[in-house]
Amino acid sequence: MSLIEQLKKNQLEARKNHEKERLSVLQVVLSVLKNESIAKQKELSDEEVVEVLQKQVKQLNDAMQDFARGGREDLVENNKREIAMISEYLPEQLSEDDVLKEIEKIVAEIGDVSNSDFGKVMGLAMTRLKGRADGNIVSKMVKQVLTK
Repeated sequence: MSLIEQLKKNQLEARKNHEKERLSVLQVVLSVLKNESIAKQKELSDEEVVEVLQKQVKQLNDAMQDFARGGREDLVENNKREIAMISEYLPEQLSEDDVLKEIEKIVAEIGDVSNSDFGKVMGLAMTRLKGRADGNIVSKMVKQVLTK
């Protein structure tokens, strides 16, 4: 079953079970996916769906930080719940330690590296860790390894 089919099935279950918050989140996600599908003029693959879901989570995280700065704890909690619901459909994210190990492997493969090789290491790391690690964490770990 594709990810979109799973989302639609869960939307139907949420509707039947009168889970308003879950239904609302799934409707927004499916709407964003539909718009992306229309923009690309093709059905989205599971990989593309994951990318869109990750963008949604990133937007919610950014909004959550703004709400926290504004003292709106109610909206912060709401966004946390939405992120948790969307994250159910995303692949498990690697821990910082796992990201660090992968970057150290990449640096070992490249050989002698310096701070000027940040782009090269970052490019390889993002290719290998795509969908499994946040870009900010990867960037932080690459900088950490290159400054050793």
